[in-house]
Amino acid sequence: MGDHSHGDPNTSGTVATAGQGQVEKFQDPGLPPHRPRLADKDPRAEKRAERQVAILFAISAIGTLLFFVGYFAIRLDETTAISTLRLQNLMLGLGTAFAMLGIGVGIVHWAKTLMPDHEVAEERHEIRPEEDRRVAEKMIGEILDESGIKRRPLIRNTLIGAGVLAILPAIGIFRDLSKNINPDILRHTMWDKGVRLTRDPEGTPIKASDVTIGSAFHVIPEGLNELHEGKLNEKAKSVVLLMRLNPADLHVSPGRENWNYNGIVAYSKICTHVGCPVALYEQQTHHLLCPCHQSTFDLTQECKVIFGPAAHPLPQLPITVDSEGYLVAQSDFHSPVGPSFWERG
Repeated sequence: MGDHSHGDPNTSGTVATAGQGQVEKFQDPGLPPHRPRLADKDPRAEKRAERQVAILFAISAIGTLLFFVGYFAIRLDETTAISTLRLQNLMLGLGTAFAMLGIGVGIVHWAKTLMPDHEVAEERHEIRPEEDRRVAEKMIGEILDESGIKRRPLIRNTLIGAGVLAILPAIGIFRDLSKNINPDILRHTMWDKGVRLTRDPEGTPIKASDVTIGSAFHVIPEGLNELHEGKLNEKAKSVVLLMRLNPADLHVSPGRENWNYNGIVAYSKICTHVGCPVALYEQQTHHLLCPCHQSTFDLTQECKVIFGPAAHPLPQLPITVDSEGYLVAQSDFHSPVGPSFWERG
């Protein structure tokens, strides 16, 4: 048998060759040989790569300008058609994508084709603050020289332009978070005392006798279909899910004893997470499920959140019946519908 390593600190990690007294060690293979790129050998290829990088940065700038056109040139109000809204969303999305993609791909292409790609190895050394500072300054200077940003004004100028423009859309987006927005717009809907519950989208009123145990209705307020301005905004706030349970299954909190009618309950259809429509009703478990992020609400516990990222239960719409037996609202929602916001009480 060979004389294997005996754990001596001086020879740890080495293996003696059988029948010999000499120790063989692994040799450092060194760095692989450098393979010059096309841009390293051909000045025309180098110039072509420089123009390609500049074009990518220019595409980023164009994407930012497209974002601004979509954001500022297309004005939205209560009369805006859905096609206009879709056009704006398309321009905002494409503008942001090209703005970010142009800079990212441009920098990668710059590094791959023009920046030096020699592999180097440096030995560790003791930390000496003053000397390290000088070394760091030298390294920064070398980085600037190797990147070629000083001698490539076309790349430098297009990068600066694209970078400055890419920041500006964030300013426009943050403008939408201004507290000048009236929070009352989010607190009130078309529901009011005596407003009938009607089927979505027909707008036909619903009688209490139409709602059987286990059934679910998608509901809008009476008069919504007659609106000519702001119909989509009002519907987005007012849509309701109507269901009937065995009254014995309901856990009613104090003050809400008369908010349901013989087990018929109505809750906002808008998820309190990010505003997706809660459209899945599990009849056996009495759970409402949001398909976007799987927030789950327990209908028997006043739509309390039992799973998922939603932070608040679905707002309940107090209901009763009128003299003709049709279901009507007693009032508006008592809490804001939809996702949480900074003024939410």
